[in-house]
Amino acid sequence: MKKIILLIFSASLLILASCGSENNSETTSRNPDDAKQKMAEKLGLTVFELENGIGPIKEKIQLSGIDEIKAASGEEIFVAKCAQCHKLDERYTGPALRGVTETRSPEYILNMILNPEEMTKRHPEARKMLAMYANQMTFQNVTKDDARALLEYLRKESK
Repeated sequence: MKKIILLIFSASLLILASCGSENNSETTSRNPDDAKQKMAEKLGLTVFELENGIGPIKEKIQLSGIDEIKAASGEEIFVAKCAQCHKLDERYTGPALRGVTETRSPEYILNMILNPEEMTKRHPEARKMLAMYANQMTFQNVTKDDARALLEYLRKESK
């Protein structure tokens, strides 16, 4: 009788263990890129747009050391066009921007500067920011070069 109980118990353990490992292999075989793809499709975006924003910047950019000349130009642009709503270290009409280069991709930052209305209409993170600040960022009539100078300024200030 003990042998039968031991046999049934062992068989039960084997069945449970094999079911568990089957689920684990299914879970580990899922590709995180598939989840991003599904999320992007659901939102009507490409994976690039989901990760890097919606706008004129459509591919990854290569950053090297901070361009001090562009950063100085970016500071002037920031004071003239951004400082009314943004401060570096405090929440104002818009979010504090020191450290934004640590939390957002350069492409996302550029797309937000160059295409804020569409970003807040279609991008999930930008919509969260709009809900948090209840204030639509407006396009400040900046060029791609101006936006890149602003990015260099924010990179410099984030160090």
